[in-house]
Amino acid sequence: MTRPFVPDGERIYCIGDIHGRQDLLSQLHDFILADAKSYSGLKKMVYLGDYIDRGAHSRQVIDTLLESSLDGFENVFLLGNHEQAMMDFIQRPLELASWLTFGGRETLHSYGVTLAHIPLLADLPNLAAQLEESLPASHRKFLENCNTHWSCGRYYFVHAGIRPGVALDEQQFEDQLWIRGEFLFSQKDHGAIIVHGHSISTQVEMLPNRIGIDTGAYQSGVLTCLVLEGEEQRLLQTGGH
Repeated sequence: MTRPFVPDGERIYCIGDIHGRQDLLSQLHDFILADAKSYSGLKKMVYLGDYIDRGAHSRQVIDTLLESSLDGFENVFLLGNHEQAMMDFIQRPLELASWLTFGGRETLHSYGVTLAHIPLLADLPNLAAQLEESLPASHRKFLENCNTHWSCGRYYFVHAGIRPGVALDEQQFEDQLWIRGEFLFSQKDHGAIIVHGHSISTQVEMLPNRIGIDTGAYQSGVLTCLVLEGEEQRLLQTGGH
């Protein structure tokens, strides 16, 4: 099985699914700054996507990511399935109506688009148009420029996971954003340790071939940051609720 490794002189901080909890993001940022204060090497911040939906402050989360870049850190922003679903809703609202059932209503509200009732299919194009008008250009650019994956040392960072048995450089976009079962239950060596979010677990899943760090922050209050340096793996977390 692939052994953990980050190149000498580098430390990686990786944050899991935020889902509109700007309060937890700010708290975790403070923890990270305190943790990294005495470190003089290269510091990298990796965000695994799902910045929006479910929690009440999706717009504020993206504002924080854009405006509160941690001093001395290089940032890597990955795309989550929820961001992709929102962008698809704007373009194809009738096809993506399901987005409203898994967090889209909260995101609409955070951008000032209020739903007074359960929308009818006929309402969806107007909702999509309102969201598109309310979405700042900086937010659109941010979402369009998010990566699907990122690698460092013997780690491969991705929102949902990878298709087992497929080379890392041949992974499909849909799998990287949506895959669950086949990836989660695989015991294969993927050629790198896969760091991912997307699938909620009560505790961080530190397995030989993958590390899952979506601890359901929007409902648990536990937002997780994985810290990687050399062969070391450790955690920083908010306290819950």
